[in-house]
Amino acid sequence: MARYLEAKCRLCRREGEKLFLKGTKCSSAKCPMENRPFPPGMHGQSRRAKVSNYGIQLREKQKVKRIYGLQEKQFIRYFHDADKMTGITGLTLLQLLESRLDNVVYRMGFAASRTEARQVVRHKQILVNGSVVNIPSYRVKAGDRIVMADAAKEHLRVTAAADAAGAKGLPEWIDVDLQQRQGVFRQLPEREQLDAGIREQLIVELYSK
Repeated sequence: MARYLEAKCRLCRREGEKLFLKGTKCSSAKCPMENRPFPPGMHGQSRRAKVSNYGIQLREKQKVKRIYGLQEKQFIRYFHDADKMTGITGLTLLQLLESRLDNVVYRMGFAASRTEARQVVRHKQILVNGSVVNIPSYRVKAGDRIVMADAAKEHLRVTAAADAAGAKGLPEWIDVDLQQRQGVFRQLPEREQLDAGIREQLIVELYSK
């Protein structure tokens, strides 16, 4: 599968806001968005033309796709799945993305970023209901228990991520024991529990054309 191998901070600068792709660096003075809050490239600081409605919708889709670390085909597949399900398509899309195993591992504080969480899953360091699962896109269901493998519990990066998550606070839709490195995915999140800065309706409008 294709991967984005360039500097992730360029993605935040392109979208004009922090996407928190680099873990603790995003909350520090080292974050490029603190010193260069404009798009990358030689014309990044030049005056830009007015953005069309399509451009606004496209940027919102790109932002969400980059937050969750997905390729275009993956993201389209998630949208089509959400569109076929009952309920509000935009909210269902976000719930499907939030229920990815790599995202749940990140939300539980076992990794500092979704990229790091994907690596943890790939290295077979996560058990779901007692069985090792190494597929980042695995869809976690309500009631599933997520446990970190014993061999990885005391890794320095895991410990640092857990400490940061404990200080920042954990989502309401999961129960986590940071000391034991385990948690339960209680339920799919409600819209008010998710990032208010995401305008999912723009994505629905973009793909509905």
